[in-house]
Amino acid sequence: MKITSVTVRKVEKEESRMKGIASILLDDCFAVHDIRIIEGDKGLFIAMPSRKTATGGYRDIAHPINQDVRKMFEDEILKAYKEAE
Repeated sequence: MKITSVTVRKVEKEESRMKGIASILLDDCFAVHDIRIIEGDKGLFIAMPSRKTATGGYRDIAHPINQDVRKMFEDEILKAYKEAE
């Protein structure tokens, strides 16, 4: 699996930890939208798209299965975020 495209839209909301929204294209054939870029206590990280459950919690709609793939996603998305104007 290869990330073939990353697009980032920076978000500037006052007093918001969300800094951007990303979309990725995998192998030029599968897209994942609405990946949030969040400013945490230890720096930027990504949050996968999620929806609210009936019990009030949140559940990821799509997500990496292992830490290596999560790191690949995060590295590519944060690189694109830093390069975005």
